[in-house]
Amino acid sequence: MRHWLRIRSLICVFLAAGLALCSVAANAQSYPSKPITIIVPFGPGSGTDIITRIIGLRLGTVFNQSVIVENKPGANGTIAANLVARAAPDGYTLFMSTNTPHSAAPSLMKTINYDPVKDFVALSRVGSFTQMLLVHPSIPAKSIPELIAHAKANPGKLSFASGNASSVVAGQTLKSWAGLDMLHVPYRSAPPAVQDVLGGRVSMLFTDLSTGLPHHRSGALRGLATTRLVRSSLLPELPTLDESGVKGFDMDSWAGLFAPANTPRNVVTRLNTELRKIIETPEVKQQIAATGFEAFSSSTQELDEFVKAQLVKWTRMIKEAGIQPE
Repeated sequence: MRHWLRIRSLICVFLAAGLALCSVAANAQSYPSKPITIIVPFGPGSGTDIITRIIGLRLGTVFNQSVIVENKPGANGTIAANLVARAAPDGYTLFMSTNTPHSAAPSLMKTINYDPVKDFVALSRVGSFTQMLLVHPSIPAKSIPELIAHAKANPGKLSFASGNASSVVAGQTLKSWAGLDMLHVPYRSAPPAVQDVLGGRVSMLFTDLSTGLPHHRSGALRGLATTRLVRSSLLPELPTLDESGVKGFDMDSWAGLFAPANTPRNVVTRLNTELRKIIETPEVKQQIAATGFEAFSSSTQELDEFVKAQLVKWTRMIKEAGIQPE
């Protein structure tokens, strides 16, 4: 009798597991059957927000479902990352992440409540940002050497804003490399940081081309340098930091889409397929390029390997910049 009861219990367990698997498979096959939310770790009007809305609009058309973009700025993107890491792994909550929450936050923060590798499944690269240094017109410098000389002649009088990890690391690297006495003023996102530089309340900031290029072109702010080893095709007149004396400085700020870990493989594959088609569409590439962002896609494995490599790179850059976790 006891033997039969054990057998019956095992049969019930197997049936329950089978039903659960069938339910997951059915959900994956009917995906998507309701609106999808893409969480953005920065505020409205940021470069990441802009490209998310461009891609989200196309994704909604393909899926015949609403795609909602939800901004959750703050704490170096960790607020948004925590939210997605704990969301249901069903493909209805996605994360437009960047190097800020995925590569830099583990070294910038004393503690984070998520694992950038284990708590997410990669969907596709979206592309990369070039960062530029902008100064208020009241700063007389027209080059990095002139800026350094001006800062040294006015110790403690200049400040730099930051709206994400890239701007923090670039600003602190310049400060540390040149031995400058400058105040760091952090913001939750790039747009409010730019506004305070425009208003002369902060002296300068590093920001992505999507956010900074219009102000440089209008003359409201003055661009001095970009952060990659090679000059930007959108700003060929600006030298790189490496050319300007900060030798070897090469910052590639990136963006990619993720879902919570354990999202069904069928859903991940479907999302990767559709996202790659959207991102590689010439019209979309051109639309995104106009914002100062270079769009390109990847396989899920390529993004997963890239994330692991970027963790190593950003940990090194943050250490070399002398930044202490907060």
